[in-house]
Amino acid sequence: MNAPVDQQEITGTADRAMICTADHRASSAGLAILRAGGSAADAAVAANAVLAVVAPHRCGLGGDLFALVHDRPGPPAALNASGRAGSGADAAALRAEGRRRMPVRHDLRSVTVPGCVDGWLALHARHGRMPLAEVLKSAVLHAERGFTASPGLVAACRDAPGGDGLAWPSRPGEQVRRPGIARALRAVVAEGRAGFYQGEFGDGLLRAGRGLYAPSDLAEPCAEWTRPLGVRAFGHDVWTPPPNSPGHMLLAALAVAAGLDLPDPADPGWAHLLAESVLAASDDHGQERGREREDAEALLCPDRIAALRAAIDPARHWRRRGTFPSGDAACVCAVDDRGMSIALQQSNGTGLGSLLFEPGTGINLHNRGAGFTLAPGSPAEYGPRRRPPHTLVPVVATRSDGTFRAVLGCPGGGLQPQVDLQILVRLLRGAPPEDALAAPRWRLAGGLGPFEAPQGNTPIRLDLQAGAPDGWARGLPGRGHLVRTAADDEDFGEAQLIEAGPSGGLRGDGPCPFTLPRVR
Repeated sequence: MNAPVDQQEITGTADRAMICTADHRASSAGLAILRAGGSAADAAVAANAVLAVVAPHRCGLGGDLFALVHDRPGPPAALNASGRAGSGADAAALRAEGRRRMPVRHDLRSVTVPGCVDGWLALHARHGRMPLAEVLKSAVLHAERGFTASPGLVAACRDAPGGDGLAWPSRPGEQVRRPGIARALRAVVAEGRAGFYQGEFGDGLLRAGRGLYAPSDLAEPCAEWTRPLGVRAFGHDVWTPPPNSPGHMLLAALAVAAGLDLPDPADPGWAHLLAESVLAASDDHGQERGREREDAEALLCPDRIAALRAAIDPARHWRRRGTFPSGDAACVCAVDDRGMSIALQQSNGTGLGSLLFEPGTGINLHNRGAGFTLAPGSPAEYGPRRRPPHTLVPVVATRSDGTFRAVLGCPGGGLQPQVDLQILVRLLRGAPPEDALAAPRWRLAGGLGPFEAPQGNTPIRLDLQAGAPDGWARGLPGRGHLVRTAADDEDFGEAQLIEAGPSGGLRGDGPCPFTLPRVR
């Protein structure tokens, strides 16, 4: 189990509890919490905190967080821990500089107040069973004593500035210490959110912002508990957070697909119909970005879903232009021995985020503010105290009686709804989790990078993962798709999944699932 990040996926089974992450160090930390009697929420926070230390190119204390927690029959609780733009946010000033879109990197205006720490504290306050010091202990030790750099971290940090005496690794296997993050974590344990948002990190952010942020921006907690959005599909209820998460995109695509006559997955019609479901659900996404819960609920109404489904031609691709930006994130799925389950996603936006660092702690700052628009009057226009449109979509599926079926998470920006849809359709139609995750996938590609503005003249291509059924490459061009077979090392989503069997027991899959077997 001591496998490096990005090792091939491993299947695990358990009677009592399970945690899945993309890193064996994070999974090990979460498992230790489960073994000590901690809740799934405790384990998820412990694992995420370790990832924030050892994988800052995927997540961190300077980023945002979304989660779903299911602990009783019925809908899960949704947690939105995404921060808001500073009180000094000014779209007009950016337009006056000649900008047509938000800056992506090297500009603090792409940095909204980071919500990660508030998310951890909200999860621990409502669902924690262990002292916060124990939950964050492993992360503190990794930061203070050092950890081994992964190839992904080395690649991401080649051009990154340092902070707090931090020297980024130049080759995999080097030892890395992050003393500033250790101080920040210890301050959270000792003083709660004030130790972070009004402590060394918060003070440094205020100074760096030079009026972009006000002390009141950091005084108000970012985390908010809310009701999830859900749809009924394939005999299950599937749940995601409401906006500013784009979860309604996945739910709309799933609801559309559930009413189609889907063939066997080896048939090119399977890939065609699911891709068309995503395109139908995303057709007006650019206009709906940043809208409120009520708008998302309207997009999921049965009449609209039926209209989207009716517009799909089983024999022809109907939309050839658009954009599907990429992104990075960390996912944690956990289930404890009392039946609590959690899907948590946490992200810097893209890689190390803005490539800006709070100078005292060395914490890298995300660039989620790049998701805003500079279009005057848009619901997603950059402005004071606004939350940006997001890409994080944790997923919970429950059976018709409200009992837990599965938790799922996948990084990848606009790739998330596509990958989640393919996994969910396979899983909810009876495939084991290891098969649902291992099956080759397709992805929609618009040729744009992270946070690039949608362009109407960008052709949509359907990329096929290496090993995809031969029938896909032969049959999809005849349905009007631009098709490309991807190289072996291209990214098609690294997902984590835990499923509860109908008669008990857990089964999970992902890069590093760790399990807690039944005590005999």
